[in-house]
Order: sequence, then C-alpha cells, then structure tokens
Amino acid sequence: MAPRGYFVAFAFLLCSIGVPVPASASSEAELSPIPTWTLAGALPSDEVAAPIPRSVHAWQVTFIDNAPRPPGDSIPTATPLSLGAAIAEQRPTAFVYSEGYNTRRKIHMIASYATIPLFVAQYLVGQDLYDGGASESAKSAHGALTVGIATLFAVNTVTGGWNWWEARKDPNGRTRRMVHSLMMFGADLGFVATGALAPDGDEGGSASDKSLHRNVAITSMSVAVASYVYMLVSR
Repeated sequence: MAPRGYFVAFAFLLCSIGVPVPASASSEAELSPIPTWTLAGALPSDEVAAPIPRSVHAWQVTFIDNAPRPPGDSIPTATPLSLGAAIAEQRPTAFVYSEGYNTRRKIHMIASYATIPLFVAQYLVGQDLYDGGASESAKSAHGALTVGIATLFAVNTVTGGWNWWEARKDPNGRTRRMVHSLMMFGADLGFVATGALAPDGDEGGSASDKSLHRNVAITSMSVAVASYVYMLVSR
C-alpha cells in the first residue's frame, strides 16, 4: 500500500476511536464501568449534599428549640425581616423638634431656677402673717412674692404646655413628661385655690380661713417642688 493509503487508513482509525457510539439496552450491561477513586475521609459521591448558595447560608438563621411541641407544630425560624423588625423595635425612635421648642425649653428651665427661692421667701413671710405679728412691709412683700410666683407659673405653664403638645408623639421620655405635666397642672390649680382662699380685710380673716389658706399654699408648693425635683433626677 502506498504511504498515502497508510496515512488515510490511520486517520480513519483515529476518527472511529474518538467518536462515541451509543449503546443499546442489551449492550449497556456489557460496558465496563469507569474506574473512580475515593479520597480518605471523603464521602461517597451519592452522599455529597448539594451546595448551599452563599446568600441563603449568610442570611438564614434558625433557632433550635428543644422544648416538646405538639404534633404538627413547627420550630420557629428567624428570617432577615423578623430580625430587622426586632432590632428596629429596640432602637429609640428619632424625633425632630422645632427651634421654637428649644427656645421655650430654655425659658422654662431658666424660670424654674426661681421656683425654690420664691417658695422659701413666701413661706417665711406668710408664716409671719399667720402668726399675726407681721409689719406692713411684710404684707407688701407677701403681695409682691405672690405676683412673682403667679408670673413664674404662668410662664412655665405656657412654655411647658406648648412643648408638651409638640412632644406628644415622641415615645422617648413620654412617661416622664406626662408625670411632670400632671403634677404641675395640679400645683397650678392649687395656687389658684390659694388665691381664692386668701383672707380679706385688715384683720386677716378668721383663724380657720388663715389655716386653710396656709395649708393649701403649702400643699401646692410641695407638689410643685416634687415635680421640679423629679425632672432634675430623671434626666
């Protein structure tokens, strides 16, 4: 055979070996299996689990509860949405206040510094009037201190009430603001009652009238001081 014939025959042989021939059902059992190798410590190929996507592995969290459960009750699974909602509930809610709120707050705090000095002075002067040995200057001082306390509570009631209304939707410190507002509102009513119960005339009224006026005034001042101290210690 010519060299060209040998080359053609050799090429045909290579093509026949490289092209796979489909096996029939009868000849499938006669095919030799492909040899495989197993590394030490590795699982067989039929026991290898399908790979878990990284997104599922990174975000899905499951809490295992070992407590006995009734039949059909599934174990709760924490999803990213539920975890995000739980974290959001633990964070304090941000609330933006206006410039007017900050201005009224400063006025309210500065005016509050005069609360205790005015109360102490009024109590001392009022005690002299109650004992019946007060001079005309003490009576004038008592009237001036009454005007000062009324002005103080008018300013703080307006600024505090206005700020309370603006902050009504802020959940942070809501209980603290509510307790303070209710106590101060009660003190306001007490001071109005104190003025209404003030004895008339130069003699200062009867002993029972003076005693009632004094007791209501002291009760109102005590409630106001308690509310003031509560705001200081709870900040």
